[in-house]
Amino acid sequence: FVVMSVCGFLLIRRDSKQPFPLFPIDLLRIPIFRLSILTSIFSFMAQMLAMVSFPFFLQRVRDKSDVATGLLLTPWPLTTMIFAPIAGMLTGRKIQAAYLGAIGLTLFAAGLVLLATLPAHPSDMEIVWRMALCGCGFGLFQTPNNSTIIGSAPENRSGGASGMLGTARLLGQTSGAALVALMFNVFPGHSTRASLWLACGFALMGAVVSLLRVSR
Repeated sequence: FVVMSVCGFLLIRRDSKQPFPLFPIDLLRIPIFRLSILTSIFSFMAQMLAMVSFPFFLQRVRDKSDVATGLLLTPWPLTTMIFAPIAGMLTGRKIQAAYLGAIGLTLFAAGLVLLATLPAHPSDMEIVWRMALCGCGFGLFQTPNNSTIIGSAPENRSGGASGMLGTARLLGQTSGAALVALMFNVFPGHSTRASLWLACGFALMGAVVSLLRVSR
C-alpha cells in the first residue's frame, strides 16, 4: 500500500503536466464527468457484491444445482439487456441522465433489499422476479451514465473518457468481489445477506451521487 500510494502520487504529479495524460486528470476536473465515474464505481461494487455472493446462498442454503443456480441468475442480465436500450431512448428524449440514473439505482437497491429479506424457503419465482427487478434498475442506470461519461468529455479526449469508463467498471467489480470475501469472513453465518445489504448501501450512494449531476 505504501509503494502503491507513492507510485500513484508520482503518476498524478507527472500526468498533471501532460496535455494528454495517461491518467485523465484533466477529465476528472469536469464535475459531471467526475460524478458519473463515481456513480459507475458504486453501481458496479453493488452489482458484484450481489452476483458473487448470491450463488453461495442458492447452492449452500437452498441446495440448488449449478444449472439451477445459473438459470435463477439469468433474469438479471436478461432484464438489463431489455431495459438498457429503453433507457437510451429515454435519454435521447432529453430526460436527464441524472434522474434516470437515480431512478434505476433506486430500483436496483429495492431489488437488493428484497433479495436480502427473502423468506427462509423461497420459491423459484420469488427469486426470479427479485433478480429481474435488480436487472431492470441496473439497465435503466447504465446506458445514460455511460453516455454521460463519454459525452461530457471534449471530443479530442474521447479515448481517455472511454478508458476511464472501463477503469471505473473494473475498479467497482474488483472492489465488490473483494468485499464479498470480507463479508464471508466477518459474517460467516449470514454472509450473503450482509453482502446484499452492503450492496444496497452502495446502490443508494450511487443514486445520491447521480442526483448531484442535475443541471450540471
